Amino acid sequence: MKETRIMASAAEQMAANTSWAALGKATDLRNRIFFTLGLLIVYRLGTYIPVPGIDGNALRDFMDSASAGLGGILNMFTGGAISRMGIFALGIMPYISASIIVQLLASMVPALEQMKKEGEQGRKKMNQWTRYGTVLLGTFQAYGLAKSLEAGDLVHTPGLYFIAACVITLVGGTMFLMWLGEQITARGIGNGISLIIFTGIIAEVPAALAQFFVQGRTGAISPVVIIGVLVMMVAVIAFVVFMERSLRKIHIQYPRRQVGMKVYDGSSSHLPIKVNPAGVIPAIFASSLLLLPTTLATFSQGSTGPVMSTILAYFGPGQPLYLLFFTAMIVFFAYFYTHNVAFKVDDVADNLKNQNGFVPGIRPGEKTAQYMEYVVNRILVLGAAYLAFVCLMPEIVRSQLSQVPFYFGGTSVLIVVSVTMDTIQQVQSHLLAHQYEGLIEKSQLRGRGSKRAKRKGPARR
Repeated sequence: MKETRIMASAAEQMAANTSWAALGKATDLRNRIFFTLGLLIVYRLGTYIPVPGIDGNALRDFMDSASAGLGGILNMFTGGAISRMGIFALGIMPYISASIIVQLLASMVPALEQMKKEGEQGRKKMNQWTRYGTVLLGTFQAYGLAKSLEAGDLVHTPGLYFIAACVITLVGGTMFLMWLGEQITARGIGNGISLIIFTGIIAEVPAALAQFFVQGRTGAISPVVIIGVLVMMVAVIAFVVFMERSLRKIHIQYPRRQVGMKVYDGSSSHLPIKVNPAGVIPAIFASSLLLLPTTLATFSQGSTGPVMSTILAYFGPGQPLYLLFFTAMIVFFAYFYTHNVAFKVDDVADNLKNQNGFVPGIRPGEKTAQYMEYVVNRILVLGAAYLAFVCLMPEIVRSQLSQVPFYFGGTSVLIVVSVTMDTIQQVQSHLLAHQYEGLIEKSQLRGRGSKRAKRKGPARR
């Protein structure tokens, strides 16, 4: 027990002493960071490569008029690619939508649910189905976008050739983005899909901020509104950081055990559960569902049918149905993603049972899973309310002040702050692991040195 406490205190001291100066010595971490930055630069370059056949002047005029409406949201989530009709104009949203559909089916179809339990093989099959779904959704959205571009007179030579070229280019761009995200997750730092969305938002923020200040200088926005929006942004960022670091700790007890002739006293620890275990995923999923039916009608101007016109009228940014549907989707995905991906109570209960750990007063196994599900559900009431508040409050303010850019909305702030915190946490974890490896190597060298010294002793006689 004493040795365990010494090791724990040493680990805590090492974590406290972890500094960014150690980054120069962590070769593997440095390579991962450079690899991630390189792929993100490739993504940004791709947003400037246009789709063949687009009338650039007409597109620029249209986006100037649509930037305050739905086009602004699409532009934010595609990193400006859709305003230039780059090869990444669809962004990563078809992949996210396919992931939502596959995960929903996996929780309802027994065969897919059994596939999820097959471990690594099941995960690979699910990823393959997600890729197929991405191709289907991407093709559907790309075809609709191509027809909308033709209807909006934004194409040089409309026809079958343009539609085929546009569909192939946009679907290929989305699949390439999906591959980039998977490579960043596997060989880089952070979650690749989230980092791609994060990079797209951050890249466009300076221009949006400059335009916002120009409007204040010309008198279109009063200085009081500018100061109020900036204060709101700082308050939202501080609130997001506070809530993302909030935890609910469950006390875990380990019984006394005997190893050989030694008897070790029982120890205790805590199982931390975040107030928002799903992170930024519910906001991204909800946004992708809101963009799915409206992406097709964005470029068609007045040529939309009555059904699509009604959808755009009632589900436009700031409309009551838009806010209500957004809230419902955030709450749903907060619970769904937590219980199915982020924190599976059955798996956690089984792991505790296998390690002989238990919650005091709760039987191991099924009773522990039921208790944890009860605790997680109560925590998610606060977590889902926090997500909905952060995403909706700036949207309501922005709907009253149309001059405020979409990049100052709650969803964009939540994505930027959450992805930044998650990436920094992963970097610190790699630095801590690098320090552990260094200590282990030093201890092994010292051990070898002491053995050699002991061997040399008798030789001196």
